[in-house]
Amino acid sequence: MPALFAPRGSHEDIEEGAAFAPKFDSAGLIPAIVTDAASGEVLMFAWMNAEALERTIKDGVATFFSRSRGKLWKKGETSGEVLKVDECRTDCDQDVIWLKVTPQGRGAACHTGRRSCFYRIVTQENGRFILEPRDTGRLFDPEDVYGK
Repeated sequence: MPALFAPRGSHEDIEEGAAFAPKFDSAGLIPAIVTDAASGEVLMFAWMNAEALERTIKDGVATFFSRSRGKLWKKGETSGEVLKVDECRTDCDQDVIWLKVTPQGRGAACHTGRRSCFYRIVTQENGRFILEPRDTGRLFDPEDVYGK
């Protein structure tokens, strides 16, 4: 782990101390929840490795680790939908990251072109669980941005 992160200490050190000692899982990843700094709306969820977390804190721009591509992914590098980090928090046992961000560009955090990745709700219909759109408006066309 980079020297910027403290080693994991006692339970009390982790929960009450000033040392930032994030707990990465066995794959070297930590979950990151991203919300809009102004509205509090949940925009997305992603994974970070130590390098992504370090870059995010140092640069002030959300950077994640893409499990499917196996590499770092600076949010907005292709789409222009950069997430400027206003605040980086961690939970009590330091195994989750919470980024409060100000979206740049058109304000779309989701690769589908929507503001949030959480644009559907789970409901029941005829005894089955289904997804019902709540925010179907796209801020950009993904095919125009990413191709097919």
